Amino acid sequence: MLETGDRRLAWFRQMLLIRSFEDAVYQMFLAGRIEGTTHLCQGQEAVSVGAIAAMAPGDVQTNTYRGHGEALALGMSADEAMAELLGRATGASKGLGGSMHLIDRANGNIGANAIVGAGLPIAVGAAMAFKLRREPHVALTFMGDGATNIGTFHESLNMAAVWGAPVVFIITNNLYGEYSPVRMTTPIDDLARRAEPYRMPGVVVDGQDVEAVFAAASEAVARARAGDGPSLLEMKTYRYRGHSRSEPAKYRAPGELEAWVERDPIEILGRRLAEEGQLTQADRTAMAEQVESEVGIAIEHAEAAPYLTLEEAGRHVYAD
Repeated sequence: MLETGDRRLAWFRQMLLIRSFEDAVYQMFLAGRIEGTTHLCQGQEAVSVGAIAAMAPGDVQTNTYRGHGEALALGMSADEAMAELLGRATGASKGLGGSMHLIDRANGNIGANAIVGAGLPIAVGAAMAFKLRREPHVALTFMGDGATNIGTFHESLNMAAVWGAPVVFIITNNLYGEYSPVRMTTPIDDLARRAEPYRMPGVVVDGQDVEAVFAAASEAVARARAGDGPSLLEMKTYRYRGHSRSEPAKYRAPGELEAWVERDPIEILGRRLAEEGQLTQADRTAMAEQVESEVGIAIEHAEAAPYLTLEEAGRHVYAD
């Protein structure tokens, strides 16, 4: 277990890595070096890092197609993640999953899903497996705000509540379901209130503050691990980029992006660490250079890596 100061510095570095990785992916898409689609999470780093920091070995999580942050925070290397985005054989899923399907079972990432809300029942199932086997583990599941309007959300919360599943539901509320402001599709402002009918705690969290995220997630995880059932956490956050690829997000109100950037999660923790004497400007510059180099090397390795042959790909798709 890291000391508090070391742990917070590790969080700061993780958030820098996620931001650098996503910025690089964005530029590569613009240059035509990555095919298909992708959904970036700049601005949401505190949710990924803070919530996953509350997990223990043996715990698992599912997440959305905007899941690069969760994958990296949980221990997937930039090399594996970048190679997967480029469809190369050295990727986390040998290039067969791509941006929206990052999986890393060794570290507890049992899969991202391109279908909205699809990860929720999977996480409930994993949680119930732990409970039935009497294993002291917990499942986390990340979703967007739009997922709270679909059937699997309500079905999963209902089943988890009835069965007392050790699962933590995490809403990454970045104010937009694809291109629609949440207030146009949802009649309440605090989505955590949707926990009330299922008799589980519903907690609103400042998703820009990694320490607040960690505190809330730790409490919910401890509750689940103790056998007290599920919780619903709503992380209030914001995505800086559009919904996918190079989509410019022209639907945003003037000044909205700028207001959220003023509460950037990396800057919030960085200022706090600097004020406490834990992080000098020289330290920060060196750390930023390290993660940029790490991402740059990951790109070089990925672009030099081979693709699977058709025969090799078939082995990982079809059962013998």
